[in-house]
Amino acid sequence: MAEDNKPSREGDHRPRELGLIACTALVVGNMIGSGIFLLPASLAAIGPISIAGWVVTSAGAIVLSIIFGRLSRIVTKTGGPYAYSEAGYGEFAGFIIAWGYWIALWTGNAGVAVALAGYVGYLVPAVAQSPTLAMAVALGAIGLLTLINVRGVEEAGAVQVVTTILKLIPLLMIGIFGVFWIEPAHFTPANISGMSNLGAISAAAALTLWAYLGLESATVPSGSIRQPEKTIPRATILGVLIAATVYIVVTTVAIGVVPPAALGASSAPLADVARTLWGPAGGVLVAIGAVISTFGTLNGFTLLTGQVPYGAALDGVFPRPMGMLSRFGTPANALVFSNILAGLLVVMNFSRGLVDAFNTIVLLAVMSSLLPYALCSFAELMILIRRGHPAGTQSGRIAILGGLAFLYSGWAIYGAGHETVFLGLLLVLAGIPVHVFIKWQMSRRQAESPTSSIGRNRS
Repeated sequence: MAEDNKPSREGDHRPRELGLIACTALVVGNMIGSGIFLLPASLAAIGPISIAGWVVTSAGAIVLSIIFGRLSRIVTKTGGPYAYSEAGYGEFAGFIIAWGYWIALWTGNAGVAVALAGYVGYLVPAVAQSPTLAMAVALGAIGLLTLINVRGVEEAGAVQVVTTILKLIPLLMIGIFGVFWIEPAHFTPANISGMSNLGAISAAAALTLWAYLGLESATVPSGSIRQPEKTIPRATILGVLIAATVYIVVTTVAIGVVPPAALGASSAPLADVARTLWGPAGGVLVAIGAVISTFGTLNGFTLLTGQVPYGAALDGVFPRPMGMLSRFGTPANALVFSNILAGLLVVMNFSRGLVDAFNTIVLLAVMSSLLPYALCSFAELMILIRRGHPAGTQSGRIAILGGLAFLYSGWAIYGAGHETVFLGLLLVLAGIPVHVFIKWQMSRRQAESPTSSIGRNRS
């Protein structure tokens, strides 16, 4: 049908199909991915003081979740961080954030797909031994979840609820039952990093940041959410609290159950924890949980790879085809194109066989996500200013909240390292010619339209 092939806000009138449970699952599912299954080994080199790093990062994530929840009440259109930045800072800032956030989504998809293939390889040795099979698993997961999301957000939401429940089972089992195997001696000394306590906490917080990317997930598909002004804030804060609890408890158990040296040398730390608790079957159970976890994360971010460019295209800041709807009422063009790029990154990673390529992809995804977080920190205040609301007590509170989130985001960008920041900046700058080209095309269409000509003749 003709109306399915043009950018329009008609999607806002479709039935909203995602409720509180699905939205909370989207937030939890997008945050709890491969990170929690790998980070205990990385944090073991710092020591038990790394738990304080989790606490600091969790606090920063909660502040950001409150900000995104507040923004979702005053800006209800599809797009999440892009929509908030556009409303607060203007069209060009909105484009830069949409561009950076979009990059973060599809590069993150590539990284998660590679991690998924790695976990499948743990369970099926033939996959681990064959780069071709591993690449096929990663590409197959991207293709399958793209198809599911093209079919509709209700189907994607159902997948997210199921995978979130299944991924939490092994983590909750470790967190609940593992406390009985904790050895207090493993918690002394607290800091074995060789750094000061503040430096150790900062290093741990930088490592744990990856685990919280996706906290804004419920804000993006707002046009497909039931009662978004209530559901989004609740789902965002509830999702962050659930994830924070799981992260801190599971990491505490991992440190307490496995000796520090063994934990730091492990390539599958939670599998080693489960093996200590329940034998070899426990390791397999956690490996299965890791596969489900990364699959659910990949599903959640696949949903967002369609919604972000779709919302930007409707406002004329992304190419028009990104705003076209399929017969299912979904932004199929945006979904397919975004995940073709993710698939290309997967192919590049496996064809080169370089671990560094995978690490670069993940770090760029982190960096690309932090820029939207930083700008959204003060977006609510900027929206109030642009709408002519007078300064007052409420504005002061908003400014304090935004200041805390901005400081946290800036500190996290600093912690990402100068090389990652440099590469991230280059990717963001690459979007400027795209923005100029889109505006040039729009001006040509306006100049060639009859109404535009009439307007010029009358003037």
